Amino acid sequence: MATFTTAALRTVALVGHGASGKTTLTDALLHKAGAIATPGRVERGTTVSDSDPIEQQFQHSLYASVVHVDHGDTRTHLIDTPGHPDFLGQAIGALDAVETAAVVVGAQNGIELVTRRMMDWAAERRLCRVLIINKIDAEHVDLPALVTALQDAFGRGCLPINLPADGGTRVIDCFAHETGRADFLSVADVHRMVIERIVEVDETAMAQYLEQGDLDPTTLHAPLEQALREGHIIPICFVSARTGAGVRDLLEVFARHLPSPAEGNPPLFSVGEGAAARAFHSTPDPAGHVLAHVFKVQNDPFVGRLGVFRVHQGTVTKDMALFVGASRKPFRVSHLFLLQGRTHVEVDAAVPGDIAAVARVDDITFDAVLHESHDEDHLHMRPLEFPRPMFGLAIEPKRRGDEQRIAEALHRVAAEDPTFQVEHDATTHETVIRGLGDLHVRSVLERMASQFKVEVETRPPRIPFRETIGAPADGHARHRKQTGGAGQFGEVFLRVEPLDRGAGFEFLDQTKGGVIPNQFLPAIEKGVRQVIEAGAIAGYPMQDLRVIVYDGKHHPVDSKEVAFVSAGRKAFLDALEKARPIVLEPVVSVDIVCPDASMGDITGDIAGKRGQITATEATGGGLCAIRGLVPLAELNGYASRLKAVTGGQGAYSMTLAHYEPVPPAVQTKLTADYRASRGQEADPDS
Repeated sequence: MATFTTAALRTVALVGHGASGKTTLTDALLHKAGAIATPGRVERGTTVSDSDPIEQQFQHSLYASVVHVDHGDTRTHLIDTPGHPDFLGQAIGALDAVETAAVVVGAQNGIELVTRRMMDWAAERRLCRVLIINKIDAEHVDLPALVTALQDAFGRGCLPINLPADGGTRVIDCFAHETGRADFLSVADVHRMVIERIVEVDETAMAQYLEQGDLDPTTLHAPLEQALREGHIIPICFVSARTGAGVRDLLEVFARHLPSPAEGNPPLFSVGEGAAARAFHSTPDPAGHVLAHVFKVQNDPFVGRLGVFRVHQGTVTKDMALFVGASRKPFRVSHLFLLQGRTHVEVDAAVPGDIAAVARVDDITFDAVLHESHDEDHLHMRPLEFPRPMFGLAIEPKRRGDEQRIAEALHRVAAEDPTFQVEHDATTHETVIRGLGDLHVRSVLERMASQFKVEVETRPPRIPFRETIGAPADGHARHRKQTGGAGQFGEVFLRVEPLDRGAGFEFLDQTKGGVIPNQFLPAIEKGVRQVIEAGAIAGYPMQDLRVIVYDGKHHPVDSKEVAFVSAGRKAFLDALEKARPIVLEPVVSVDIVCPDASMGDITGDIAGKRGQITATEATGGGLCAIRGLVPLAELNGYASRLKAVTGGQGAYSMTLAHYEPVPPAVQTKLTADYRASRGQEADPDS
């Protein structure tokens, strides 16, 4: 295999909304570069990127896929990323592996939710950005209007560097040429606008342009790279991945105009933790100490755990020893791969700018830094902000005895995907899996069944209600048991008082005169806490109350710890019956982003869910933000509801705000259900 220096490498992530054609474009680029004989088709499951059976079944990219394209004297490492909102974690993770984010926009659908979000995320990570308008030959497209919309949404720096011609069957290079007839706009005018935009960042080039009236584009490489790094220019390219129009021209854009690893903005490394962390600037020097960042982990059924990383500094070679993060035990690079979709191409070395992989290294995790010196074990990338997984399902094994296998499968999936979480709820005694949406979670369940051979039953997760009291009250209990020998005796008087929301639980001793010896007070608290954990009226943990023990009796022979545990529990239950017990429900703060046109439907829907709108704000680009407070119980299935109302253009996140009392009808039902589930359960102390 040919080797390339760092200066000859390009790294590009193809990102954008689902169905914009990223996977088809990846195959078209591979085909034009001679890497594959025939481009595949998504609907037939024959593309290089979507090689996973579940991807082929869903006809959606689910994982970031790495390929490399050799064109002329350059190699471009391409990462084809999912565009469905449920799988954005894979796309965001790829941003730290590249110099350039190429945002693919479908000509028919135009600017969509993920288009905006990926443009924002790429800008936040200081990446160069390119807009690729795909499907230029589709029916009923208005390319001039789309260019205007892109400029309105992302700034006047969005300028075409080529234009479609002959009905979208080919494109004209407007950067290198100023003659030709395009389907819209003037090639000469676009050429002038691009050159003027580039020279604005370079005083010398600007002076020459003003003096000469034009400049040779081949002399503008350095100003162009600066303009790309600063986001001063965002080139727009036109292609039809299906017909191949503009695909070879896009390869030329990658090779001639995009930055090499030595020219892009430096990666965002930090050294140290917390407030003491400071920026660290790596250098793309192949002779330096190795620094590489793991942006993708994949559990391959044939080669085991595969860690995919971008080399930022130094040269990774076969048989060298590398450390993973702060680990003190190195691993040996026994095999080093370049990736072509699912195909692994073994190589001897990877230089700065290369995207490579190692297999069978169990210590490798997502976001880990690989290095060869203990002096660098506190290095890490500046954390990415991933969307929070909100869609949840409670799971349990279909077959008894599968618990351990399910736990192992979930651990492997969670290690690969930063937007997939596994929770073990101590309150509801459930295992809950969470993802970015229904499709995300369903794909995990499909994978668990096909790859790990385990199946689960699913249901909506239970709501973590709580219990408290609404008024102070006193309670009393005496525990006495005689068994022929030494008996059991303990008597407790206590008082319960409500506390402010969020105050938790307090236990106070206000006894006097030694009526209850100090060694028995922990036993009373233990009995009280048994009720706190199990609940009094609906089976949910209690909070926001104070228990004060103020009197009692003991026996010098018969008083034992077990007697005061029972007396404390019964006295607490006696007080609770008089203290107006209340069931509390979690209320969450919800942040929703949706199209302006959907605002009325969303606010009305929130009001119908016992929610309260706290703020609305226009965010630009036809989108708005809505904030509100909604009972969590009302948000089961909300991801699907929001998708339906907004046509898939909405997204939301939520955080726990506080607990507040449920409506009386809800409390009555919860209490009745709890009593029915207990039946005629006997008192364990009777």
